[in-house]
Amino acid sequence: MPRAARSAFTPNRLLSIVIGAAFAGPAAFVVWRTLRLGASLPDTLAEVPAPLWRTIQLAVLVSTTAAVLGTGLGWLTTRTNLPMRRVWRIVLVLPLVLPSFVGAAAFIAGLAPGGIIHDALDVVGIDAPRRFRGLGASWLVLSAFTYPYVMLPVMARMVGLRSSLEESGRLLGLSASATFLRITLPQLKPAILGGSLLVFLYTVSEFGAVQLLGYDTLTRVIYATRQTNRALSFASASVVLILALGVVALERSQRGRVTPDERASPLPSRTIILGWRAIPALLACLFVAGIGLFVPLLSLGTWARRGLADGRVSLSDLVDPAISTATVAVTAAVLAVIVVLPVAIGSIRRPHPTSRIASVFVIGGFAIPGLVIALALAVMTLNTPLLDRFYQTMGLLVLAYVIHFGSQALAATETAVGAVPTQLRDSAKLLEPNWFRRTWRVDLPLMRPGLAAAGGLVMLSTLKELPITLLLSPIGFSTLATEVWSSYEEGFYAATGLASLVLVAISALLTWVLVLRNSEAVSS
Repeated sequence: MPRAARSAFTPNRLLSIVIGAAFAGPAAFVVWRTLRLGASLPDTLAEVPAPLWRTIQLAVLVSTTAAVLGTGLGWLTTRTNLPMRRVWRIVLVLPLVLPSFVGAAAFIAGLAPGGIIHDALDVVGIDAPRRFRGLGASWLVLSAFTYPYVMLPVMARMVGLRSSLEESGRLLGLSASATFLRITLPQLKPAILGGSLLVFLYTVSEFGAVQLLGYDTLTRVIYATRQTNRALSFASASVVLILALGVVALERSQRGRVTPDERASPLPSRTIILGWRAIPALLACLFVAGIGLFVPLLSLGTWARRGLADGRVSLSDLVDPAISTATVAVTAAVLAVIVVLPVAIGSIRRPHPTSRIASVFVIGGFAIPGLVIALALAVMTLNTPLLDRFYQTMGLLVLAYVIHFGSQALAATETAVGAVPTQLRDSAKLLEPNWFRRTWRVDLPLMRPGLAAAGGLVMLSTLKELPITLLLSPIGFSTLATEVWSSYEEGFYAATGLASLVLVAISALLTWVLVLRNSEAVSS
């Protein structure tokens, strides 16, 4: 066999093909099941436009709001003399630690009689809204907890902008606002589009918050009909899949490339003096942080304190769910890094069409809503001989996590693989012919920080994942996320508040280690 032909089938490339196929499996199964509807497909799809329109409407509203808030707050906290701006850079990103379904539960509990929001409004003579539901409530909750996805990349991009371009604009007589709109904003386009894409995908795939707030999006339809009307469930899942992948393709086509003129300037950017505008700027920051952080935490804390005080709840009740959460999150994180490592090595060290295709499938796993992945794996295992024994097992649950969050691990793992210099690897080959010992002694020590970050991101996402856990968890298996969900559905707000606070505390610690510490170092 010719050498070129042999090299096309290296073990790493074959492994990449297998991994890519595994990540593409759920999406392919959903499409296949939908096409099997045959002549009944048009009638089934006729029920989809209404929830599809509601889904698009909510996603556009939330992503637009997040883009405006994230860009404005990112600019305020990096380019102006906003009082305590270093503190605000941390506080305004902290809503990331609150899962949206926890935030929705916090607002509903806070507006209930005895809730902190209800009591505060009662003091000033304002009647609390009787129904916190629908499009408006979903828009408010999701916007309050997703704008940091835009704010973080905008802050990072602000640091890297050429200050000379802005100075030239000011010399030409442009005001601060005109300089921002004409010079700064166009350069922020990739960061804004990238962050807004994440928010759009997050909203399209959101289940917990819209379920609690009674807004009928496609994910609610998928969940409600998964057992009673699987034809509609799979048709809706296919539409969500097409919508998500279509938006990703559109964003990639519109994303601008960074040219050499856009690289970071060694000159520090001039700080904009706010003057009297500092007061409304501070009020705006306080309002956003209040909606996305302070009010939900106070609401949850109030109910948890009452439950602890009268003995209705106890921290000991959460020991088993906390251990289960940590176990499954660590397992998913380790397995995700191991699975995507061959793909990362292939795309960075040995570029080949197979590795590129595999990386596309891995990245596509994040664009597919977790509910769709869970539905596909559940039906696939139940209806396939020999696979039915894997339904509602830890193995299937962890597999779903890996498929959904493998994209997060891949990005950090590729960075880790690229951190090993080529010259060092070549020298190591001469000194140590054994691949395993060479990898253990040379590659892994340099890759360890990046691999740890990759695993940490998967762990953080797994902690907060709800629909996959609800559909695929083994019987009797409970995580902190499902504890929050079940206690809320039972109307037990004290247990909801306590479980939410424990989940938020763990998420906050991981977010600080993985995100906030690095962003603060970059922005300072």
